[in-house]
Order: sequence, then C-alpha cells, then structure tokens
Amino acid sequence: MVAEQRTRRWLETALIFAAWTVFGLLMANQTFMLAQLGGRQAPWFVLLRGSLLDSYLWALATVAIFWLARRFPLERTHMLRNIPVHIVAAIVLGLARAAFMVELSQHVNWLGRRAFLQQFWGSSGINFTFYALLLGIAHAVLYYERYRERERAAEQLAQGLTEARLQALKMQLQPHFLFNTLHAISALIPPEAKPAKRMLARLGDLLRMALDHEETQEVTLREELAFLEPYLEIEQARLGDRLTVVMEIAPETLDVRVPHLLLQPLVENAIRHGIASRIEPGRVEISATRGADDGFLHLEVRDDGRGVDSDTQARTRRGVGLTNVQSRLAQLYDGEHRFELENHAERGVVVRITLPMRRAVKRAANDARSIP
Repeated sequence: MVAEQRTRRWLETALIFAAWTVFGLLMANQTFMLAQLGGRQAPWFVLLRGSLLDSYLWALATVAIFWLARRFPLERTHMLRNIPVHIVAAIVLGLARAAFMVELSQHVNWLGRRAFLQQFWGSSGINFTFYALLLGIAHAVLYYERYRERERAAEQLAQGLTEARLQALKMQLQPHFLFNTLHAISALIPPEAKPAKRMLARLGDLLRMALDHEETQEVTLREELAFLEPYLEIEQARLGDRLTVVMEIAPETLDVRVPHLLLQPLVENAIRHGIASRIEPGRVEISATRGADDGFLHLEVRDDGRGVDSDTQARTRRGVGLTNVQSRLAQLYDGEHRFELENHAERGVVVRITLPMRRAVKRAANDARSIP
C-alpha cells in the first residue's frame, strides 16, 4: 500500500511538470505571435526560457500546494482551522518566488534587475489567483482519489460477502457434514418419517437462506439468528445429547444490523473444534447485549472445549471462515469494531465481537410507500 501511494505521488509529480511544460510552451508561442503581430522582433528561444522558468516555478509550487491540500483540506469540519494555513502559505509562496527571482536576476542578465518589493507586490495578484486555482484543482483530485478508494472498498466488500457466502455453503456441503447429516436422517427414518422429513426440510431451509441474501451486506440480528436456527437444529440432530446450545439475546439487540453470515462461521467453528472433536457432552453459548455506557453491540460465541494452547492450534481454529469474518468487519466498520478470540477463563474458547449499534429501518414504512 505504501509503495503504491509512493508510485502514485511520483506519477502525479511527473504529470504536474508535464502540464506546466505544455503551459510554458503555449505561453512562449502566444507571446511570440503577439510580438510578430506588433512588429517587434523577439527570438522564440528567448521567450521560451523565460516562460519555462516561470512554469517550472509554478510546478514546484503546485507540488507543495497539493501536499498542503492533503494535509490541511478545506472540509466542513476543519474549514475555519485550515483557511488561515492556506492564506499564510500563499503569502510565503509569493515571498519565496519574489526572493528567488530577485536573487536570480543578480546572476542572469536576460532577466533584468529586479527589486524585491516591486517583484512581490507586482505579482501578488497573480500569485493569490493561481494559488486559489491550484488549491481547487488539488481538492478535486483529492475528492476523486477518495471516491476511487470508496469504490475499491465497496468492490472488496462485495467480494468478501461472496466469499463468505460460498465459504458458508462449502462448510455446509463438505463431504463429512453431508455424510453425518444423512447418517442422522437415516437413523430417524425407521421409527417414523416425520423427523426425517423435518431434517431434510431444515437442510433445504439452510441452503435457501444462504442464497436469499446474495447481495446483502448487513441484516438484523433477528434475521441472522433465524439463519442460524436450521444449522443448529441439524447439528443437534447429528450430535444428539453431546451438544447443548444456550442463547442469551437481549431483546433490544434484535433489530441491530450485523454483517450477514457473521454468526454461522463462529458457531460452526465452536462446534467443530470444541464439541465434535470429543466424546463427552459440550456446550455452546451465544449471547448478544448492548453496552450500558458505550452504545455498542457485544456479541459472544463460547464453547467449553479444550481451548487453544499453541499458535498453530490458534491458526487452525481461526481458519478461512473466521479470517473472512475479520476481513469483512474491517471493511464494514473501518476500525469501529473489535474482534477477539481467546481462551475463556474457565474452559474453552470465546470469540468476542463489538459492533456499533446500527438499527434497521422499519420495513413497514417502506412497504407503505410502495402501495399505490
């Protein structure tokens, strides 16, 4: 990322100097044509060197102005603080140009002798005009860069959601999962057909719900728990008394928006590594609470398995699903969240996720608008 930004800055600087070179050539040509029309003899090369000198001074100033625009942008939240910075910068720029031209005139005959105050006040109007114009161009470039970054972030987020959905389907459809599920169904078929039919129906529900939100980034916690329900029912049928699931969901959190396919990878991870890998019964706890003071949603998924006692086991436990969850959280909440995976103080592993409280818009209002 740093190398990419450095390359982009060098390319930007090269384009700035190229643009000012073209400007210098055009100005030299225009001055030459006006001199010809006025009957004055002025060699084009003499006009060109003066024009290019002025253009390259402005090219250097443009690089500085672009840096100042990024460092002190004229945005609503920082407008009053940053305007004085640019006023001072414009004055300093004018003083620096005047000092340079006066000093250079002492050594270059074709510039002619120049006085500092005369040079400064004589060019102050054009200096301030050009500074304001270049500052506006710099902000246009800055806003375009931010627009492109948001586009790239949206593309990465959409790709992450696609990968999460495919990963969820992969985890649900991998051979050992289907084998165990079918084994559980076959064990239920002899006594009566209803439980087997129910298991098949729940498996269909699970697959259908995974595809229903194909382009959805966030759903309510209520919807996410509804998606989790058929998965848990299948796992409980497979593991029987070996699996106990306890949910403690605060009612005020049900309408809070959470990333789609957030809980299923966490719960699947807890069951696979904490419960299914041992003989004795196990317990998975899922909780959702609202912070009393911070206004954040606190989610926990905990198992009472062996826990992790090495970096290798921790990496294995994280797997592709949890890595994808972390990546999507970072893209959706841009540092306003927290993700922790650690051994619980008593036993097992606990995953803690903290998210901003974003409530879903009531659908009834939207439905009402669509009624003619």
